[in-house]
Amino acid sequence: MKNSKTGNLSAIISLIITGFFVLVFVFFDLFYFDHFHFLFFVLSVFTLFIFSFLIVRFFLEKFISDKIKPIYKTILSLKSPGGAEKKQNENNGDIISSVNQQVVKWAEDKKEEIEELKKLEAYRREFLGNVSHELKTPIFNIQGYVLTLLDGGLDDPEINREYLLRTEKSINRMINIVEDLESISKLESGELKLMPERFDIILLVKEVFEFLERVAKKNQIKLAFDKNYDKPAIVNADKEKIRQVLINLVDNSLKYGNKGGLSKVSLFDMDENILIEVTDDGIGVTQHDIPRLFERFYRTDKGRSREQGGTGLGLSIVKHIIEAHRQTINVRSTIGIGTTFAFTLKKG
Repeated sequence: MKNSKTGNLSAIISLIITGFFVLVFVFFDLFYFDHFHFLFFVLSVFTLFIFSFLIVRFFLEKFISDKIKPIYKTILSLKSPGGAEKKQNENNGDIISSVNQQVVKWAEDKKEEIEELKKLEAYRREFLGNVSHELKTPIFNIQGYVLTLLDGGLDDPEINREYLLRTEKSINRMINIVEDLESISKLESGELKLMPERFDIILLVKEVFEFLERVAKKNQIKLAFDKNYDKPAIVNADKEKIRQVLINLVDNSLKYGNKGGLSKVSLFDMDENILIEVTDDGIGVTQHDIPRLFERFYRTDKGRSREQGGTGLGLSIVKHIIEAHRQTINVRSTIGIGTTFAFTLKKG
């Protein structure tokens, strides 16, 4: 049988029909016939059972098939547009089993999609909340400074200059947030094109050290390589984008490093790639926070990060830039020991 369940149901219905015929036959034989023709009776019962079984099964399968085929075709068309008719013809001989398998698989896929949509919805709500919070702080600051000036502070030379400088600082913070969001948007959409070139990553790191030297001295943290590199390390990448990556990572190590500590950069030859590591000996990051470090606006220490002027978008930009180069970035950290960000670049 092509389908055991359909066959069983057909057999049961056929037995009922045959049983009814047997009762009728026995009734007429007892009251109307003089002789009981046993052989004729057996042949009639057997023939009736086979005939009724085939007829019932045919119409039962046709009825079920006519009802299920549109559903089956719809599921297949949703899963694989354009291939529904071909798959339907391939599975036409056992439509019920095929539909069962496809419905189970479709339900599992939809369950996974729903779970993913729930995660995205939660991320969207958190992202919008973070954006509004990040922008609300400088906006309220600006509002407070302007109202103070309008209430008479403008006539005081000491107050008006100080509050105007604070207003400028808040405006710059808003500009940085908007520019970082724009950068992420362009990186994600592919609008921001990379300009790869060959350059020495060691020289670029030295330039970044010089750029952040004032911040390092302020935080009393030393910037250095893990060892002396005598030979150039040539990579093929967008130099300005990698400069942005290094500035973000080194600046991040200075923000979360300990006073009197060390932020170092290490280079490793990895056959076709060069591995660059930026390491600090600061407070470290918990294992719970590590998977979310590259999310937009995610902060392990919200108060401290905002006090130091971070937008909360730096690491997200770093990740997008490295992935745009078709390379990888990861992080490892131990509380109280420090954190290491490591990324690869293709050799030049």
